[in-house]
Amino acid sequence: MTAPQDVIVIGAGIIGISTALELTRHGRRVRVLDRAGVAAGASAASAGAFAFTDIVPLATPGIMRKAPKWLIDPQGPLSIPPAYALRIAPWMLRFWRASWRNRYEAALAAQARLMTHSRAALDRQIADVQGEPLMQRDGQLQLYEGARAFEASRAGWELRRRHGIAFDLLDSPEAIAEIQPGLHPRFTHAAFTPDWLNTVDPKTWAEHLAATLRQRGGAITQAEVRALQPGPDGVKVQTDTGPLVAAQVVVAAGAWSHHLARTLGDRFPLETERGYNTTLPPGAFDLRTHLTFASHGFVVTRINGGVRVGGAVELGGLKLPPNYRRSEILLRKAEAFLPGLRTEGGTQWMGFRPSMPDSLPVIDASPRAPGVFYAFGHGHLGLTQSAGTAELLAALMRGAPPPLPPHPYSAARF
Repeated sequence: MTAPQDVIVIGAGIIGISTALELTRHGRRVRVLDRAGVAAGASAASAGAFAFTDIVPLATPGIMRKAPKWLIDPQGPLSIPPAYALRIAPWMLRFWRASWRNRYEAALAAQARLMTHSRAALDRQIADVQGEPLMQRDGQLQLYEGARAFEASRAGWELRRRHGIAFDLLDSPEAIAEIQPGLHPRFTHAAFTPDWLNTVDPKTWAEHLAATLRQRGGAITQAEVRALQPGPDGVKVQTDTGPLVAAQVVVAAGAWSHHLARTLGDRFPLETERGYNTTLPPGAFDLRTHLTFASHGFVVTRINGGVRVGGAVELGGLKLPPNYRRSEILLRKAEAFLPGLRTEGGTQWMGFRPSMPDSLPVIDASPRAPGVFYAFGHGHLGLTQSAGTAELLAALMRGAPPPLPPHPYSAARF
């Protein structure tokens, strides 16, 4: 066994790297462990969006009435493979309970607070690591087919207004074309959020943060963590290369986090939201802003000068093989919605997004194991909430006043 470490962070995705970097800012000596390296999982190929306007939880009142229609639609935004339906039933029950009006409103308020804090935290992070060249501040268009769909969205936009989110509502294809030409005229209405931003490439952004971490004395080691065990000298981290001991350990292992938590006796209703995308090379389309096709469950975004078409939700766990037909369906839709889109030369991808039934992450100390802290369960908002999560968890770890009320993200709430 090697000499005791100060802090070990398990997971080199965007949450783990951001947390490690924030801890070094407060003088901690940090080692990050990951079985595959920096941004090798879901952080590698997300849409690259900092979606601070997405304050509405997935579990909204009435959501379960819509779910059956989505599930039987092979081109719909939500799917559950038949082989996984029985296994996910307990999680779906919790998801339904989270959609009850009182629980939904509490989750909405907590999500909005975390988004507000994360937006300010990201600004601080960008300045700290000189990351502005890796940002795209082009706004976002959320698109609607017809006045009826547009009117149905107004309540959600009013919620955003009450939480200080700036947007403009557009009611004609001509107004939309001024921001993004080349869309099919079926999209007659839209909402434009001018303060929305993306990174040029989520993997490049994570690697930039990791490089900064190393420059400041942090270490990143490739190792698979198999179990955790608290003891009198700290927390033992059992890896495939031997045990390590640390005064404090952060579990930020994304969709695998609950497996490690279980070795401590902590159990979480964490499920895997499998996301699919196709990345097209530069020249595929003259994309000028982030496009969200909400009713179809996918986005089109600019990545390294190319175009990434991705989204949808497949609740299928970690073990089933990828169903790249989901990527193909999204690409066909994008081709119809953007008539000039060139779809040849694309690269398909599937990633595992860790999702809690109430849409809120776990950012807290372990209820059972002193010295162990959790940062996981962000769903498709890991990049968005990474800097805010890092600041909140770093405050909890050093016993400082938290920058926002931490109880909605409690590890004991389930």
